Amino acid sequence: MAEVLLTVGTRKGLFIGRRRGDTWQFDETPYFNAQAVYAVAIDTRTDTPRLLVGGDSAHWGPSVFHSDDLGRTWTEPARPAVRFPQDTGASLERVWQLHPAAAEPDVVYAGTEPAALYRSEDRGVSFELVRPLWEHPTRDRWVPGGGGEGLHTILTDRRDPRAMTVAVSTAGVFRTEDGGASWSPSNSGVSAVFLPDPNPEFGQCVHKVTRDAVTPDRLYLQNHWGVYRSDDGGAHWEDIGEGLPSTFGFAAVAHPHRGDTAYVFPITADADRVPADRRCRVYRTADAGKSWEPLSAGLPTEDHYGTVLRDAMCTDDADPAGVYFGNRNGEVYASADDGDTWHQLMSHLPDVLCVRAAVVG
Repeated sequence: MAEVLLTVGTRKGLFIGRRRGDTWQFDETPYFNAQAVYAVAIDTRTDTPRLLVGGDSAHWGPSVFHSDDLGRTWTEPARPAVRFPQDTGASLERVWQLHPAAAEPDVVYAGTEPAALYRSEDRGVSFELVRPLWEHPTRDRWVPGGGGEGLHTILTDRRDPRAMTVAVSTAGVFRTEDGGASWSPSNSGVSAVFLPDPNPEFGQCVHKVTRDAVTPDRLYLQNHWGVYRSDDGGAHWEDIGEGLPSTFGFAAVAHPHRGDTAYVFPITADADRVPADRRCRVYRTADAGKSWEPLSAGLPTEDHYGTVLRDAMCTDDADPAGVYFGNRNGEVYASADDGDTWHQLMSHLPDVLCVRAAVVG
């Protein structure tokens, strides 16, 4: 029977659960106690899955750890896995994203604050700065978002290892087609309502981008006001927010198998960061954003105030797909049927920052 591994990164450690059939079991104590865990990756590209965690200790600072036994033991490299070269004059604040490359078996990318992209060729043990993005001519005009200047989204392309899309808050979407040697802003059609020019080349506060499971050039984007779709790999974007109770939000996740299917969690507003209408609801599109349906069966029905952050919603790769989200109330909810019905897995946790799940056996 297949086992699903669920990892929940919080402001005070990493919690791990394992599901066989309909039964969940959670490890007794959190890992990385008192560390904020903003980034987790479950790398299932080899027979031995590797877990990668970006931990942030208030005393020791940020680091990247890995486990080859599904989280039971962890290794921290003797030298910092991610660090800024001395000539940059920068220091690492946080690892925002860890992403196993889709077309290169040993390559892992990391996104950081300050906003930078790093590449590892040893499955996440050591990383090197991708300098062309760090030295991009627009960088001196990038502005930190409310949560800091973080590179939070990395999308590689299974068809072409040279193609990649990243997103930065607050700089927008950037793309490369030559393995990171050059980068171009890719925000045509995405608004920046907080700027004098609401349609700049760059400077959008993009919150998350995800890729369609069947049509790789189809991307979905949750913006700081606005939900968008691109059908040309991010070159152009179309507003698909009609039908949502609010187009503000942080998370966006594509279904792992079904084309045209994606999930968002609408938030009332940037000045009122609670679920839209004070209701705990995930919204799903099954037609690439032409329409949206609320998914709430099994979720709380009373007024709800749990905000879902950009990396706190995910799917696993089971069939039917598991869908998961955690919130700043410390609750974690799961669906084993593509989001049709839900139940609560955990409560009273610290703020949930990152949720990742995968079939591991």
